[in-house]
Order: sequence, then structure tokens, then C-alpha cells
Amino acid sequence: MSTFMPKAGDITRKWYVLDAAGKPLGRVAVQAATLLRGKHKPIFVPHADCGDFVIIINAGKAILTGKKLQQKKYQRHTGYIGHLKTTGYDTLMKTRPNLAMELAVKRMLPDTTLGRKSLTRLKVFESAEHIHQAQQPEVWAL
Repeated sequence: MSTFMPKAGDITRKWYVLDAAGKPLGRVAVQAATLLRGKHKPIFVPHADCGDFVIIINAGKAILTGKKLQQKKYQRHTGYIGHLKTTGYDTLMKTRPNLAMELAVKRMLPDTTLGRKSLTRLKVFESAEHIHQAQQPEVWAL
């Protein structure tokens, strides 16, 4: 018996909604990364892009457990010598909670072309309203 290899025509993509209100940011990010890669499907293979679309709502209401809100830092570099920009997650969650959620999911995906392509199927919204009602997304229970 030969191993099944999914082709581009064999893959059907669904839309799922994850609600992050009151849930830890990392737990929501793990579920989103799993859905984006397609690891929940029986036809999953690591070299093929068989993931689904993911909509995360209420990203502004996600929580960080422990002392992460005060101690965790987000760092980025401008490319110039000595221009390392550091922002605390308490500031980041107040000003740009979408970025915090996207970064958490991005770092859980592989750093390959498949990971970058699957990240384009992630849609993050700060509130409960989103613009993808026409795709008839299903609610994914965490």
C-alpha cells in the first residue's frame, strides 16, 4: 500500500473562528498555528500546504499569565547600529494587541516558505466583529 500524498486539488480550505477573550495568548496561538498548518487533518504531510484559514477575534481581551505582562519584552531592530527598540508587553497589549497575537502565531510556525504562506491565512481582530462573514466560518472550540 502506498502513502497518500495530497496535491493542491485535493486540499479543501475551511474558515475557523477562535475567540481569545479571557484565554491565555499562547493557548490561542497554539490552536491557530495547528489550524494554519493543517495538523488537525488526516491528510497532513509536513511538506505540503494543507492548512485552513483562521480568524482570531477579541485579541485585545487575551490574557498573559504570571508576570509576563510586566516582564516579557518585544524587541525589534531598525537595521542601524545601536537601534534596538524594546517594548514591554503591557504597552504592546494596550496599543497593538493584534501584533502581539500575530507574533505569537508567527513564532510557532516553521521559518520556511510554507510558514510564511500559511501566515497570510491568519486574520486577527481586536474586537468581536470581523469582516469575513461571507466565508461562513465555523467556531473552533478551544
